[in-house]
Amino acid sequence: MAEATFGLKGRGPAADRIFTVVDRALLRGFLALVAALAAFSLASSPASAAARPKVLVVHFAADINPVTQDFVNHQIDRAESGGYSAVVILLDTPGGLSTSMEKIYERELASKLPVIVYVSPAGAGAASAGVFVAEAADVLAMAPATNLGSSTPIGANGGNLNSDLRRKAINHFAAKLRALAATHGRNAKWADAAVRKASNLTAEEALKMNVIDLTAPDLTTLLNKIDGRTTKPKGIVLHTANAELVNVHLSLFQRILNTLIDPTLITLLFLAGLAGIGFEIFHPGVVLPGALGAVALVTALFGFSVLPVSWGGLILLVLGIVLLVIDAHVTSHGAISVAGLTCLVVGSIMLFRNAPSPYHTSVPVVLAVAGGLGAFWAIAITKSIQVRRRPVSVGVHELIGAEGEVRREGLVFVRGELWQAEPADGERLRPGDHVRVESVDGLVLTVRHLPAAAAVS
Repeated sequence: MAEATFGLKGRGPAADRIFTVVDRALLRGFLALVAALAAFSLASSPASAAARPKVLVVHFAADINPVTQDFVNHQIDRAESGGYSAVVILLDTPGGLSTSMEKIYERELASKLPVIVYVSPAGAGAASAGVFVAEAADVLAMAPATNLGSSTPIGANGGNLNSDLRRKAINHFAAKLRALAATHGRNAKWADAAVRKASNLTAEEALKMNVIDLTAPDLTTLLNKIDGRTTKPKGIVLHTANAELVNVHLSLFQRILNTLIDPTLITLLFLAGLAGIGFEIFHPGVVLPGALGAVALVTALFGFSVLPVSWGGLILLVLGIVLLVIDAHVTSHGAISVAGLTCLVVGSIMLFRNAPSPYHTSVPVVLAVAGGLGAFWAIAITKSIQVRRRPVSVGVHELIGAEGEVRREGLVFVRGELWQAEPADGERLRPGDHVRVESVDGLVLTVRHLPAAAAVS
């Protein structure tokens, strides 16, 4: 049988070889084209990704304290290790603790990436310690209808510092802010006035006086404006146009911690913790008060580790609790309780006296809590005294005055029990006689016969 072929009719072996060569050439060309396109795609993708900068946007709308300090500094660390082109801090703060402020701006100055501070959104402000954070930035910008300034240090009670201490503090912080402004090519004279005279500027005024670098209505416009700019003093060329923005906010846990460092709440948690643990000590086995007290006490101790605490105030708080407990066990007619409540009030007010004014205990809340605790303690002690003075209502002494019946010689049935009895009048006890208990001596009752009429009734 002849071999079947699938070639064109009438085509010979030479023609088949020609077509085979052509087919192979076309296939090789097609594969080469595909490989070239794939290589171009792979080469252009990283290039295009690398061409678009990535900027980390840190939303900072809170007080300056250890919690927010850790948040901001951690984000700068993250940007340095994550391949970002820059860090933008969207700032809106009334100020805060000077120690946390210094750690934030020191991290800004040490950053290998450009740090941009943008006072935003409209209506925001960078006041007090926030001015230092702003002036430490490589680029400082403000949105319309924002303000900057008022960096005069104040005392622990929220008022002016006294004489030499005030002069030392103002000179210290004025020099720091002047140095930050001058280093970044900004108005050092105004920086000095912000500390000494609490000067405050709007965005337009700050731009005219060279206090900030520029204004911008929004973040995208700002990043496009500063693209290609060289920062002072680091000399970094900014690449921020059309940047990919990665936004970060305070986490839920950080917001909880930021709430828990309220000084009034810390004080109440500390007192509640002591009360819960004390209740568990005096009433073991209840469990729940002790567990809740332990949680409250640990939370309060966290607050103590964050804010500067006066040891004198802390000792007064503990002494106040001790005095209240003592008054529940001795008779002082309330004098010890009054002393304990006084210690609680004074200790609560003194507890955070070393912190700035936003971190002071609320005096009205302290007085209200002390008043409520005092009323409760007065009622509790009054009830306790009434119980102590009440006659004994249990034991053999309650048998005095009770009536019974003689069952057999020497035994009297009183209140469901048989007791040994002796007659008080010397008359013999006969079964069936009705008697009244006059006294108890150990387990022997002294009884007296009831008159026949009383017995019948």
